[in-house]
Amino acid sequence: MTSLPAGRLSRARRHEAGAQSRAYGGPQKGPQHDAHNGAHTGEQGGGRNGGRNNGRVSLPVPPGLPTPLGCDAVGLPARHGFRMMAHLSRPGCVFADADWWWWLVPAESDLGLVWPQPARYVPGAYVPATRPRLIHTPEGGAPYTPPIPLYLMVCRVAGTAPAWSTVPHQGS
Repeated sequence: MTSLPAGRLSRARRHEAGAQSRAYGGPQKGPQHDAHNGAHTGEQGGGRNGGRNNGRVSLPVPPGLPTPLGCDAVGLPARHGFRMMAHLSRPGCVFADADWWWWLVPAESDLGLVWPQPARYVPGAYVPATRPRLIHTPEGGAPYTPPIPLYLMVCRVAGTAPAWSTVPHQGS
C-alpha cells in the first residue's frame, strides 16, 4: 500500500487491501513499506499461495532514498529502454531484466491516465520480472521518475496521443 491517507487511495487499491486483509486474517502481506519513511523493504509474504510469488518481485528502493509518496512502477519492453532513457531528463531508479525495463514513479501516478500499450503500470512496484537489477540510480534524493514526462515518452513510443481526465480515478 501507499503512505497516502485511505481517502486518497483508488477504489481498486482499497478493495485489494481489504481483500488481502480478510484473506490473511491480519496485516497485508507482500511488499511492505517502512512505517518511518515509506521505503520498500522488499519482503514477500507467504499468504495463501504458500510463499510463491507468482513470478512477481518487489523492486527494492536503494538505501538512503526515502519514498514518502509510496512507489508504483511503469514497465516497457526492453527494446524501448535506451530510447526512453535518452529522452528523460531526470530518470529515477530504473530496473531491468532481459525482457522489461521498470521506472519507479510515485504511487497513484495512474490517476486520470491510461498508460498505453505496450507499457504496464504496476501498483506497489511488485512487478512480473525475472531477477531485475538496478541499472540507474538518480542523482537527487528521491527514487522517482517524474510521471508526466515518462507518460509523454511512453505515448510517443506507443504512437498514441496523450490523454488524461479530470474525472476522479475509478480503479481498474
